[in-house]
Amino acid sequence: MTNIHPIVQEITDNIIKRSQDSRRAYLDDMHRARPKGLARKRLTEGNQAHAFAGCALHDKKALLGASWPSIGIVTSYNDMLSAHQPFEKYPDIIRTAARTVGATAQVAGGVPAMCDGVTQGQTGMELSLLSRDVIAMATAISLSHDTFDTILYLGICDKIVPGLLIGALQFGHMPGIFVPAGPMPSGLPNKEKARIRQLFAEGKVDRAELLKAESESYHSPGTCTFYGTANSNQMLMEIMGLHIPGSAFVNPGTPLREALTIGATKRCVEITSDKDSYIPIGEVISEKTIVNAIVGLMATGGSTNLTLHIPAIAKAAGIHVDWDDFAQLSKVTPQLTRIYPNGYADVNHFHAAGGMGLLISELLNAGLLHDDVMTVAGKGLSHYAKEPGLDNDKLVWRDTPKTSGNLDIIRPASDPFSAEGGLSLLEGPLGRGVIKISAVSKEHRYVRAPAKVFDDQNDLMDAFNRGELNQDLVAVIRFQGPSANGMPELHKLTPPLGVLQDKGFKVALVTDGRMSGASGKIPAAIHVGPEAIKGGALARVQDGDIIILDAEAGILTIDVDAAEFLARPLARPTANTHQTGFGRNLFSSLRHNSTSAETGATCFDVLSTSSLATSPELK
Repeated sequence: MTNIHPIVQEITDNIIKRSQDSRRAYLDDMHRARPKGLARKRLTEGNQAHAFAGCALHDKKALLGASWPSIGIVTSYNDMLSAHQPFEKYPDIIRTAARTVGATAQVAGGVPAMCDGVTQGQTGMELSLLSRDVIAMATAISLSHDTFDTILYLGICDKIVPGLLIGALQFGHMPGIFVPAGPMPSGLPNKEKARIRQLFAEGKVDRAELLKAESESYHSPGTCTFYGTANSNQMLMEIMGLHIPGSAFVNPGTPLREALTIGATKRCVEITSDKDSYIPIGEVISEKTIVNAIVGLMATGGSTNLTLHIPAIAKAAGIHVDWDDFAQLSKVTPQLTRIYPNGYADVNHFHAAGGMGLLISELLNAGLLHDDVMTVAGKGLSHYAKEPGLDNDKLVWRDTPKTSGNLDIIRPASDPFSAEGGLSLLEGPLGRGVIKISAVSKEHRYVRAPAKVFDDQNDLMDAFNRGELNQDLVAVIRFQGPSANGMPELHKLTPPLGVLQDKGFKVALVTDGRMSGASGKIPAAIHVGPEAIKGGALARVQDGDIIILDAEAGILTIDVDAAEFLARPLARPTANTHQTGFGRNLFSSLRHNSTSAETGATCFDVLSTSSLATSPELK
């Protein structure tokens, strides 16, 4: 086995030391909760009668004797999200597969699943990030009946997978496997889609042409094919060992996809607490697993949203990580893939060129991933350096190709696209934030320009449409943090800012909000904290202030005398920054109790409750 890279090991050791008390407390709680025998045997007769009243007679007989393990299904199915539409039929597939191995399965509960593609630029986007914590709570409600021995989690998209995992980790004593549905087949090429969007922003094509292009891009059941947050989540579940190997990017409605779902069902029965191969999900997620997750993010230039989700997931397992860990790992992790928006290929092309199996193999061989981790497939991440296939309808795993099928999509660690990862940390007088540089051309990674300050993304759009932004500028969009308005994505600003950049202007975005996982060619300092509504420096920025964004040096600063800057009064949100209406008032407690972006932008303080009260806080 290749020795682990010394910097990766050093960062891992630091996380282990930093998390020592809280992680021990988490594991102690988890081990105390380990069930003794099958779950149904712990229920009273009345409990059991309610739990299986709606089951098929065959399952009811098995459950009555509490002799078969019971699989709970937590599903995010709805038929509005293309990525989640295939889940409609999964419970029947799972129930049938479970019976073949002496188990039963029931839908334990559903979690909400909204689509950021539908709400992008709309009011509903202000509920998007908050929905992650609602999903975590809904997962806990789904498991609250304590009638299951193992869980299958059905989810894919932006906030759904992190929310499911945060909820699952509160039941860390239970085995769990994540089951995806896969990406839709490739449609309109991403480069063409981006071209039509920008032409629409310039008024050169009409809405009918734009809708035609969007419909040809997002055209069938399955995940959107670009490498945004949904597909970054699938990378994450794979490299963290929570899928059965090779599940991430197999298309829906194919024999292999159904075989993988059946395989996940059978495997989750093999790892229940009454088996020698018991694998609780709380032990799958470890400090080494979290480091592997960050390395995977950097090596693929994945979604910036994961800089929020990974700390929140880690925190739910008693582990402390911060953006310094991300930045240090990025410095030693080469970027091995180019998938849109970091290139023109989509995830289907990536999968065909070698996919996750080849990526994990390259990173393991380079000593950048910890192999000695627990996964749902057993001990060792090397289980995931393979790819699934069918042999006479039987699910099998084969060695991945030794070389990439397309060096423009995935490259070896010895000859990467870039020596460093796809995300960087920015810091300076304006605060700390992150930037996705993998899609930003080198000539655009340094911007020095006057600020144009907006408190709402629609104000910037209006200014653009009035022709007021034809200049070098750093667009500052503030009061967009988790406590202000739920931290919406600001992806609809990409086309107009892209138009200005293509005209030759120096352009950048600075915000305490988020950009889409599909954020691309515009340099964007995002998640800047402290957020403006909590007194962060962005609340002092004025139109005309010279701001410097240097992505490669990791600098975000302002060319204003420090004393003068600190003497300025803090701006307050203008009247068009709302927190009520459209259901937003229902989420006020989540906003008011949200932690910083760097600590996951979560309303949960799971490390300071119960026996975890002594854990240290992040700096």
